Amino acid sequence: MTAAKVNPNGADYASAVLRLYLEMPDTPRRVRLHDRRCAAELYRRAVSIATVESALLLASLRRLTRPPDAPRLSPVRSLAYFLPVVEELLENPMPDGYQDYLRTKMRLLTHSCSRSPANR
Repeated sequence: MTAAKVNPNGADYASAVLRLYLEMPDTPRRVRLHDRRCAAELYRRAVSIATVESALLLASLRRLTRPPDAPRLSPVRSLAYFLPVVEELLENPMPDGYQDYLRTKMRLLTHSCSRSPANR
């Protein structure tokens, strides 16, 4: 999960965003037209891939770290699910290095989940 080129064209940007989206837990296995349109809109708004990746990680980690007794959430069905967190990060950017922390936390959490007896 790393951000793509610094200044990608629209197609490269959309591909990078959609690839990151599909890598998140509880997201669909393939993108839909609405997801492509959402990625194109993020490109048009000049939202950096790093900001989108951070939003995907942050929202996914919030879902994964809910209390065990909380009701189970339904799977994410669209890239649009993450847009409020994109807006949150545009208004309040993360400190330097925090995205690396989120990546590490996601790796550790998804690795430990895949090794738990309930997931075998």
